[in-house]
Amino acid sequence: MEGMINVKVTDRDGQVHELEAPTDMNMNMMEVCKSYELPVEGTCGGMALCASCHMYILSDHTLDPPSEDEEDMLDQAFFVEDNSRLGCQIKITEDLEGLEVQLAQVE
Repeated sequence: MEGMINVKVTDRDGQVHELEAPTDMNMNMMEVCKSYELPVEGTCGGMALCASCHMYILSDHTLDPPSEDEEDMLDQAFFVEDNSRLGCQIKITEDLEGLEVQLAQVE
């Protein structure tokens, strides 16, 4: 379907969810996960201020580098890995077709 991409999200229980995400609505991965009622809080509303949408990038997609605000927030998050990103900072674009992520554990 035009204007949509497919992404895979592994939840904290290991279940894989195959989702469709619109590329024409200026959404991010946090918002996509929330729209499918996956357990991503997004407490700060997507401003890179809380890390409650922390996820791991599993696929080989090239993402924009993290902003200084995102890096600062990840420095304070739990269970950070080299592939850690904040879902609110991953903008949905056609280039992300097939993106695979895993929701990070919380405290």
